[in-house]
Amino acid sequence: MNDKKNFGFTTTILHSDRQKSIEHGSLHKPIHTSVAFGYKDARVLAEVFQGKQPGYRYGRQGNPTVSALEDKITRMEGGLSTICFATGMAAIGAVVQSLVREGDHIVSSAFLFGNTNSMWLTVAAQGAKVSMVDATDVREVEQALTPQTRIVFVETIANPRTQIADLKRIGELCRERGILYIVDNTMTSPYLFQPRTVGAGLVVNSLTKSIAGHGNALGGALTDTGLYDWSRYPHIADNYKKNPQPQWGMAQIRAKGLRDFGASLGPEAAHHIAAGAETIALRQERECTNALAVAQMLAADPRVAAVHYPGLPSHPQHALAAQLFRHYGSLLSFELKDGIDCFDYLNRLQLAVPASNLGDTRTLVIPVAHTIFYEMGAERRASMGIAESLIRVSIGLEDTVDLVEDFRQALDS
Repeated sequence: MNDKKNFGFTTTILHSDRQKSIEHGSLHKPIHTSVAFGYKDARVLAEVFQGKQPGYRYGRQGNPTVSALEDKITRMEGGLSTICFATGMAAIGAVVQSLVREGDHIVSSAFLFGNTNSMWLTVAAQGAKVSMVDATDVREVEQALTPQTRIVFVETIANPRTQIADLKRIGELCRERGILYIVDNTMTSPYLFQPRTVGAGLVVNSLTKSIAGHGNALGGALTDTGLYDWSRYPHIADNYKKNPQPQWGMAQIRAKGLRDFGASLGPEAAHHIAAGAETIALRQERECTNALAVAQMLAADPRVAAVHYPGLPSHPQHALAAQLFRHYGSLLSFELKDGIDCFDYLNRLQLAVPASNLGDTRTLVIPVAHTIFYEMGAERRASMGIAESLIRVSIGLEDTVDLVEDFRQALDS
């Protein structure tokens, strides 16, 4: 495969491993379980540690199987380089560990995954200021900026209410101000959207979700798009400036966020994720078709109080989603009318499984206020628009007619 040719998304992923030398003609990068890497010449070992030539030092800092996955994610995102971590939250945490200092300011979307929201609370308690704003309006982001603002962080499609940030305008604002723009692409994935197209400097993906796609491996990734000028970031240590300027940020993150923090992705998980990624386009085409069908059925039923899905014309950011994304995603949520118990409804579903993951091959459902957002309390949930009856749905690969009928029959019962 000629790497210089502009192949399509799936073709590129399928043949990614063979862009570099691969053992014994294997089509998949083998699973390298060793945590140590020996060298015949001790001088070469020293040069690898000093960064004077490529090589592997220790499994916590890198592994051939993980490196192959990093190359694959970089190609998917159209980026410069990628670092993989044990989970998506570890990827976000690595940014904080590596780049944020006491007195810094972070502007974040208020519509966030529950654990990310919890992490920002921890960051604020440690001396950085975090402003939570309605990122569907770039004016809210701009008003929150201060001279100490280092990072603006948003999700593409919010989990679970599906609000969509004003991605392009926020990117333009961050570029003008020299602020690092980080976009969590988990809810869309690189197949539906590449955040580099709206100016993101760093892209987060929870590899556990749609990229791996089968609910059998945890992982996270941080991709540098090459668009951010790291010479504008004030906290890059001098020893990482020995690298070419576009590599400064990732060099510091790999050392401080991966090596020192230790949230490394294991080779077995990396292999599962890499194999799962090969079918992401096929899976998401089906999942997005299913999600739209289920959302349309629920929206038409009088027993449903509200449906939150970007593919519906009633969604506040429907036009923006149509402009930015290949499809509208596989996540939706809905609220039942008063008098219908959400637990009773969930227990009547025959195909959808009550579980907390996203991006699985199977359709998964969860009562949001009582589980993944329970810890934040009723007041914070209300500020995020999360009703007590809200049900989040991660749509899977089931036959469309079977899935629609399952959600309908649970209402009929």
